Amino acid sequence: MGAHHHSYNFSEQFSFSGKAKSLSLIGIVIGVLAIAYGFVTGATERTFLNLLLMSYYFACVCAAGLFFCAVQFVAQAGWSTSLLRVPQAFSKVLPFASIILVIVVTAGLFSHNLYNSWNHHGEGGGAHHFSPSKEFYLSPAFFLLRLVVFLAAYSFFGWFLSKLSVNEDIHGGLKSYEKSIKYSTIFLVIFGFTTPIWAFDTIMSLEAHWFSTMFGWYNFAAMWVSGMAAISIVVILLKKAGHMPWIRDSHIHNLGLFVFAFSIFWTYIWFAQFLLIYYANMPEETVYFYKRWEGFYLPLFWLNLIINFMSPVLILMSRDAKRKVNVLLGVSILLICGHWLDYYMMIMPGTIGENAGFGIIEIGVFLGFAGLFTFSVLSSLSKAPLAPKNHPFMEESLNHQI
Repeated sequence: MGAHHHSYNFSEQFSFSGKAKSLSLIGIVIGVLAIAYGFVTGATERTFLNLLLMSYYFACVCAAGLFFCAVQFVAQAGWSTSLLRVPQAFSKVLPFASIILVIVVTAGLFSHNLYNSWNHHGEGGGAHHFSPSKEFYLSPAFFLLRLVVFLAAYSFFGWFLSKLSVNEDIHGGLKSYEKSIKYSTIFLVIFGFTTPIWAFDTIMSLEAHWFSTMFGWYNFAAMWVSGMAAISIVVILLKKAGHMPWIRDSHIHNLGLFVFAFSIFWTYIWFAQFLLIYYANMPEETVYFYKRWEGFYLPLFWLNLIINFMSPVLILMSRDAKRKVNVLLGVSILLICGHWLDYYMMIMPGTIGENAGFGIIEIGVFLGFAGLFTFSVLSSLSKAPLAPKNHPFMEESLNHQI
């Protein structure tokens, strides 16, 4: 098959300006105003919970970008090479997202607005009826230490893999690529063992008396689907703006396959966690779903399933649908909103219950972090060429066809 390598300008760099920059800054301002509104009106705990939701979501999507890159290197996949700079931009933003998450968690811990089911700071820990080992595990110092160590490790690999990719652009050869495979393998082992603990700590410990061994993988599935949806959105919008002309229908198809397949995987984990607890009728575990099965949360419980499972499955079922940029763009935007609802349902019912509501704080904080994500990712993307021109599988990616 004939190569198209020389028909593209691989030195092209994205210029972050104009409407995209303005809208992202407007989003950030709306977010700051919504946070201020929440604190001024006395909805401090609700504001902190929304900050936790979105800072965790932000970090998860960036981590998913790093995970995507690592998987591609370890699998020695060729199809994704020409779009790797997008998830690499996510991974380069991960240190920034990690700092925000650590700040939110630390402020929430020491202001007693987060993790109140165990965060007592000497105010009679026995009242929580935890075993000594669980008391130690959920001590603020050890809790923060784990969070910082995990996020620092992920951030290091995100920075290092991106640096190797830039070195490959400059020097060529296979040295950087071979190092990328090696360090991606190490990262995947670390990430595989620690990402469930990250989810246990950051989200599940909000309801520290309840636990599920599947919760970590449930969060991983949500992270992966959200990450794939975000990657799809950025790639499609760049292509629509006239950038990355080498992205073809077959690349869009592959992205659509990931979004479709892992939406089903997310649902499998969701249903398995729900069914096992419901079917076994264990009082100490059914309480988790009971809170989500009444009042304000019952419609949201079903809406979560409709958006995150039925919509991508029904819309992306056919081959043609996966190859249409507007269809995949629409589903991806829907899933970004849907998994916000998924995290909302993980966090709110077990913390402030019916007082959660949905209004200025929720919408404003979401828009603020959406603007922050857009600004940071597109700024990162503008600092390197849009194609890893010396990647050994670049030619295969340019000729990818399914």
